[in-house]
Amino acid sequence: MSKRFLVTGGAGFIGSAVVRHLIGETDHHVLVVDKLTYAGNLEALAHVAGDPHYSFVRADICDAAMIREVFERFRPDVIINLAAESHVDRSIDGPAAFIQTNIVGTHVLLEAALAYWRALPNRSRDGFRFHHVSTDEVFGSLGTDGYFVETTAYDPKSPYSASKAASDHLVRCWYHTYGLPVLITNCSNNYGPYHFPEKLIPLTIINALEGISLPVYGDGRHIRDWLYVEDHARALLTVASSGRPGQTYCISGRCELSNLNVVKAICALLDELVPNNSIGRHETLIEFVADRPGHDLRYAIDPTRITNELGWRPRETFATGLRKTVEWYLGNRSWWQRIRSGVYRGERLGVFA
Repeated sequence: MSKRFLVTGGAGFIGSAVVRHLIGETDHHVLVVDKLTYAGNLEALAHVAGDPHYSFVRADICDAAMIREVFERFRPDVIINLAAESHVDRSIDGPAAFIQTNIVGTHVLLEAALAYWRALPNRSRDGFRFHHVSTDEVFGSLGTDGYFVETTAYDPKSPYSASKAASDHLVRCWYHTYGLPVLITNCSNNYGPYHFPEKLIPLTIINALEGISLPVYGDGRHIRDWLYVEDHARALLTVASSGRPGQTYCISGRCELSNLNVVKAICALLDELVPNNSIGRHETLIEFVADRPGHDLRYAIDPTRITNELGWRPRETFATGLRKTVEWYLGNRSWWQRIRSGVYRGERLGVFA
């Protein structure tokens, strides 16, 4: 049955993948709400922009009056909240924006959703869902063993992760206190097409193509669990459609790699796909730089619950997903070159605590 999905942050990296999946693979109607900050880009939605099931509103989720109007006009069945400031280094430089969007903005959405949900007829109330998308960074840092699971205690270490932890707690409160049917997902590190080039994988690809240094924080041994963004999009729709209200689901690609090994894997692919005789092996561009303040050592997620209860599992391995990602950046140079020429040029962020 066709539903009406309100996707906040739908012009961002993960959000646009969700919207492309919804429009391309389902009969659902989708309204994207996005502020279009530096990381929001309507080019990521160009392929679906002409579809009659798609619509867009430029709005800030902190604007309570506008958000109420959006709810009243669109009449959503499902909210997927992906609107967030998301880069750890930027949160170190300027935490205020993270507190405003990630905490205050989530509160505004919850208040609007609660009022809207309470006014729905019983049948529509039963099917309504508020799906809040979070991160594994709220759990802090793992040692060399073990995995994050849905019951792992929160222990955020950066302004970004603290703001996301606060928003998660608010969402759970609206379920336990007011009965709003919410869902929460915590995902591992995403990568794939349209990733803003401040994050490790796109920054490494682009720097290597430009023949400039590839910065690796500290000794490069920090480990992350990688998830191809289109696999994540499928997981989010699965949870929004079939998850149990009040439940949390952890999502990962079951792929742990050190940052250094990720950079080396990108270099090897570029050596194969676009050999550069002037620099030789791309790996020679690697430069170890001062570590990020409070840099968590290891993240890893056990996605057993979403696999066993909802039947989701990733389709891409890191090898297949990374090749698709590198090939996308090679085929879409104009997209990232416009970003490099203006809003973000690859400069180091988050140097000072």
